[in-house]
Amino acid sequence: MPVPVTSIDHPDTGRALASRVEQLDHATSAMAEAPDFAKPGKLRRVLDALRRVLTQPGGCAAVRARAAALEHAGVFTGSDWDQPDILVPALAGPSLHSEHTDTVILESTSELRLVAIAVGEHHRPDMTADDARRFLSQVLALNLDLLLAPMSEAERARQGGSARVARAVFGYVVDEIGYGSVLDELVEEIWRILRQRPIQVDHVKAMVTRIAIHRSDPDVDLGTAAQGLDRLTTALFGPTEACREDPGIDVYLSRLSAMDAEGLEFEARGFARAMHDTGLVSGYHAALVRFLVEDNMFLLPEALGLSEVGRNCLLRYTDLVQQLILRAVNPQHAQCLYGLALLLDRGILHQPPVVPSLWRQVSLTLAPAVRERLHSAFGPAVAPEALLLGGLLSMLGQPLGVGQGDNPTCQSARALSMWAYNDPDYLLQVVAWAARDDEVVAHFEGQAISSAESAGGVAAADPIDLDPVSLLVVPHLDRIYAEMVRRCADRPGDPHRWVNPEFHGWWSARGFRINVDVATGDIVDLDDFIRRFYAAYHPRYNGDQPLIHPQPAGIAFTDSAARYVGWHAITILRVAADPNGDIRVYFFNPNNDSGQDWGDGVVVGTAGNGERPGEGSLPFAQFASRLYIFHADPLEDGATADVPAGDVAEVIGYVERSWGADRVMRALEAGAADDPAP
Repeated sequence: MPVPVTSIDHPDTGRALASRVEQLDHATSAMAEAPDFAKPGKLRRVLDALRRVLTQPGGCAAVRARAAALEHAGVFTGSDWDQPDILVPALAGPSLHSEHTDTVILESTSELRLVAIAVGEHHRPDMTADDARRFLSQVLALNLDLLLAPMSEAERARQGGSARVARAVFGYVVDEIGYGSVLDELVEEIWRILRQRPIQVDHVKAMVTRIAIHRSDPDVDLGTAAQGLDRLTTALFGPTEACREDPGIDVYLSRLSAMDAEGLEFEARGFARAMHDTGLVSGYHAALVRFLVEDNMFLLPEALGLSEVGRNCLLRYTDLVQQLILRAVNPQHAQCLYGLALLLDRGILHQPPVVPSLWRQVSLTLAPAVRERLHSAFGPAVAPEALLLGGLLSMLGQPLGVGQGDNPTCQSARALSMWAYNDPDYLLQVVAWAARDDEVVAHFEGQAISSAESAGGVAAADPIDLDPVSLLVVPHLDRIYAEMVRRCADRPGDPHRWVNPEFHGWWSARGFRINVDVATGDIVDLDDFIRRFYAAYHPRYNGDQPLIHPQPAGIAFTDSAARYVGWHAITILRVAADPNGDIRVYFFNPNNDSGQDWGDGVVVGTAGNGERPGEGSLPFAQFASRLYIFHADPLEDGATADVPAGDVAEVIGYVERSWGADRVMRALEAGAADDPAP
């Protein structure tokens, strides 16, 4: 008999899982009792039941407990998974990333079956427990993106809910078999993510915590991962000598009270080094900073690791910074401290509207619906007002760390990032409207648009996996953006020609170029499009004029096989020579992790090519090959005739080998059909 479902923390969740497990058991029994010729007809019901169970907390354990029963019923019969001893670890990843939900469910169920074999709960004559553990370790090492990296645009578009199933299964597998065989790769991946300095690091902290627990086992060989792992774990749990053994906040505060000025200064500098080294903030750091605010304010610049600009901001606006810390920073809500430090180093407090806007936010009364929304998403540990204020500090300090989460709201995420980067007082105004009034009012060509009165946006439901500011504001922006698009429905061409400058801000250039025919999806005027992009952005052809304001742009997003996935909104930040002297485009991608493989050798860099934290970059030609929309000043066209034909041909080659393969051919065929017969 299958093991009953237990250990469900939330009663509603437990009831939902129990109900779905009961349906799975019924479907499995019906398939097991059916004659062989009738089993294929029963499989559909079992797969649907498995999918519903695996989407629930605790679902992986429930399926693992039923591995033998599922196998006996014939779920794997006639498929590659029927003989686990011949399975190839390298093929598990493509199955888990498949567009076909059934493939993802069968692969996930097979992995959970192997967990049962590895721990001795299920026995097969053709596979030992060591064989199963070795196979799972290889699969984990080959698919670290499912363990740590946020969901990509390709996963979201192609897989939908199946991608979440695959990630849940992988998290469960690594918890059950340990990290020993994948530690090196896992620690390297954590550092790659952290170098981009995302605002949301809860998933990284959770992974570091799990690894820290794992490393306490004396039999674990950390190998070359030891040093990098030590930097991560100490940054979170013991950055300084006074908290090295993770004594708890109360004990740590008692130690601070007994320290002299030299000891406190040593503590402050130790925390600052750890924070700026990793981008992670320890709860002990928050406790120290609150202690210094009340007793030793002169050491606060050391504790935040401020530059000269940051120190000047702190000295000029000491009262405001004190209030921001007391209202937003505490050991349960420590990460925003890093945002505050970077905010001060940016010097944006010297912009006249920013300081009074922050004072307004400090004392702002949240609408009841807003308080409930924040409370529901983040729980009761931190007050909604503190959550929102801390989220603002993070966004203003890390404007390129904004992510869209698992939501098709790249336009709104890009807008928040762009405002935090380029127009912080407008961001503060939008947040105040959304928080106080639960409404945002924007204008499109002089006409007001209310988020409260607009119809639904791009997202089917309000997002829940975002930072506090995005969680609050994105639903409003999403509806406003969708309404702007609707108001352009009867206009020829792409609506972003008019929407982008109105939605993002006056600095979005009014010149607009697109290389896709909106009606057919075919590529048009590609040669001219490429030449104009080079002339507008490449320093060799635009008079060496650097980009002044970040510009919205649209790319044809492709996966690692260079296949078209969908249209995606990004921000062009700057164009400059990298350390090797090659011209690269540096851009912001709201899709949580800029380091992505777009196929045909087009791999986005996030470090090592002159990138600043949060930027992605590509060589100019490779970036141009994925571009389909850009804005530029129509009065500053540059020297289009000077762009070499070889450079244009290089870009066209990338296009034809990726998202433009079919589109270029259709356009050529249409052009040939329009030509008069000879």
